[in-house]
Amino acid sequence: MYSLIQKLVSFSSYSKPFSSATTLTHKVSNFTVSYLIESLGFTTKLAESISKKVSFEEKVNPDSVLTLLRSYGFTESQISNIITDYPKLLTLDAETSLAPKLKFLHSMKGASTSEFTEIVSTVPKLLGKRGDKTLSVYYDFVRDVVQAPENCRVLLLSRSSFPQGNLENKIRNVTALRELGVPQRLLFRLLVSSYQPVCGKERFRESLEKVVEKGFDPTSSKFVQALHVVYQLSERTVEEKVDVYRRLGFSVEDVWDMFKKWPNALKFSGKKVTQTFETLKKCGLIEEEAVALLKKNPQFLRVSEENIANSIETFLGLGFSRGEFAMMIKRYPVCIGFSGETVRKKTEFLVEEMDWSLDDVVSHPQVFSYSMEKRMVPRCGVIKALISKGLLGSELPSVCSVLACTDKMFLRRYVRKHDDDKELVAELMAYLHQRA
Repeated sequence: MYSLIQKLVSFSSYSKPFSSATTLTHKVSNFTVSYLIESLGFTTKLAESISKKVSFEEKVNPDSVLTLLRSYGFTESQISNIITDYPKLLTLDAETSLAPKLKFLHSMKGASTSEFTEIVSTVPKLLGKRGDKTLSVYYDFVRDVVQAPENCRVLLLSRSSFPQGNLENKIRNVTALRELGVPQRLLFRLLVSSYQPVCGKERFRESLEKVVEKGFDPTSSKFVQALHVVYQLSERTVEEKVDVYRRLGFSVEDVWDMFKKWPNALKFSGKKVTQTFETLKKCGLIEEEAVALLKKNPQFLRVSEENIANSIETFLGLGFSRGEFAMMIKRYPVCIGFSGETVRKKTEFLVEEMDWSLDDVVSHPQVFSYSMEKRMVPRCGVIKALISKGLLGSELPSVCSVLACTDKMFLRRYVRKHDDDKELVAELMAYLHQRA
């Protein structure tokens, strides 16, 4: 006993610095979230998301940034968009870093306040660029794209004004993408990013031709994603990756179909693809079933072997057999990506509280994607109430009948049929408005 106490004391003493650091980080994060909610009216969810990218523990600097933006005529809506897209702006020094850039752009370009604020709020990351000449070229490009008629497919820019090097390549390449129909929201991300695909010259042209040849829609984000992947891979590397898939039972057409569904399917190493394939077989799938699963859901490749193993352990621990686990993967592959806590909590609720069987869950594994708070608990509350009043007969409705239908269908099926009893309907509606 004494030895155990010694270990606990020793562990406690070593964990204090870590605990203090964790507490400080949590405190800073909480301050950031509170500031974003109070100063910009952000939702808690958005504020928490932004706090993962940038954080601060005092409001002096972010207050100065917001005051500066307002002084230049940015509306509250534009400021919200700017901070959402480029939260790092709140950490810049308003006087020495941000003010000179805003002053330069506003005074040198001779634009109206509304035009100026529209351009900057459309691509706020241009304020992160250094050097007046570079900043000017980025600004001009964004202005020309924003102001060009929607039906204008060709952007006429003065090549003589471009500085030499990567920026010239980047603007030329982004212009080419615009001519193909790539939407502004994707163009501007490429313009201000440091990703290679739009910085090259010959390599960019070759990659673009391959992506167009594969039939990707230029208006979709997959087009840009595919461009990234193709740009990064040599012909030899692509051939080697395709060969890995072929050895596992895929045809060349299968591989390119997977690439069109999810371009990142070609980014994984042959070792990772093979490991995932073998792990699926260990889960109980035969070779043809594993091929079919990955053909339909290539995104499955990003799930680690460790997560798959943990998922198997969780399901088996809850009483599912390996055969049932394999069946659920075939019916709803993404269920393997849910956390053990989610799977356990929902299974116990459905089986122990609602008295559905494990077979019912196996037949409809989509239940693991349903919200406990917004769907499962409220709807099941209605079912329990109806059962207690003897209004559902002797058999419990199927999981699918209760949880898979739309809200409108559920109301019609289990609530509106009792419209003649206003008190009962009010009671049932109260269940639907409750939260877990």
